[in-house]
Amino acid sequence: MKGKRRRGLRLLPSLLLGALALTVLPVILLRWIPPPTTSYMLQSPVKPVRYHWMPREKISDLAGRAVVASEDQKFYTHNGFDLDAIEKAREHNRHSKHTRGASTISQQTAKNLFLWSGGGYFRKGIEAGYTILIEALWPKQRILEMYLNIAEFGPGIYGVEAASQAYFHHSAATLTATEAAHLASVLPSPRHWSVTHPGSYVQRRVNWIVGQMGYGTQRPDSEPEPDMPDELRQQIEDDDGESSAEPAPASPAAAAPSHPQLDPDDEPEPVPVLPPPPAPPPTGAAGEPDGDASAS
Repeated sequence: MKGKRRRGLRLLPSLLLGALALTVLPVILLRWIPPPTTSYMLQSPVKPVRYHWMPREKISDLAGRAVVASEDQKFYTHNGFDLDAIEKAREHNRHSKHTRGASTISQQTAKNLFLWSGGGYFRKGIEAGYTILIEALWPKQRILEMYLNIAEFGPGIYGVEAASQAYFHHSAATLTATEAAHLASVLPSPRHWSVTHPGSYVQRRVNWIVGQMGYGTQRPDSEPEPDMPDELRQQIEDDDGESSAEPAPASPAAAAPSHPQLDPDDEPEPVPVLPPPPAPPPTGAAGEPDGDASAS
């Protein structure tokens, strides 16, 4: 009995090393290799999925700008976690029955690539580990390139190229600011909000994103509130364990303005104009960015 225990203890370091290698190696390889599929694609209820990898230099810069403006305005300055957003979400969740998430683009990339939908501290812990690895091993431009290619933009539609072809019938290389904003507007819940048939909230969100990109004539200080019934909100929360949606207005009058004004501390501060992307470096032999690709 003692001999078996000793052998088990001797094997433990090897098992831990093997588990670490299985975790780290895919992250290293994916810095340069496009993923053939992702965990979220495999779990998609819509089959077959539409997914076409597009190198970052062939995607309109406006797509990256729209996604950063919509999902993670501190993307270029944080190390994978937006601590201010986490604290605000924690404070909000103390006083509301509707949870609010604070996931960055890096966290969403980790989740979409390797994990499963739904909440729970266990999944969040694994997600945090992958986020740290991704931030340590990939440049920001690769993280954004990956996110643009694997994010879901509608039921079974993954990546901006597939989304652009599906909704606008042209390549992601020629996306306009408004088209990019329409795609980014549904990212919090692409299976419930439609690019082609946007409701009043999604349309207000499109206008807000365009303004955050620096192209809009109106620049609201805060993201518009979604008008949705509790049943839909709960379904969204059940899908992923968190919701980036805000509480609905207390009365119809509160929802009347096309750009409702909220507490400025309730959402990320607007970015006057996102910084222009740096020039892309030379590409490798396979056509993939060698190191940093072009920015958003």
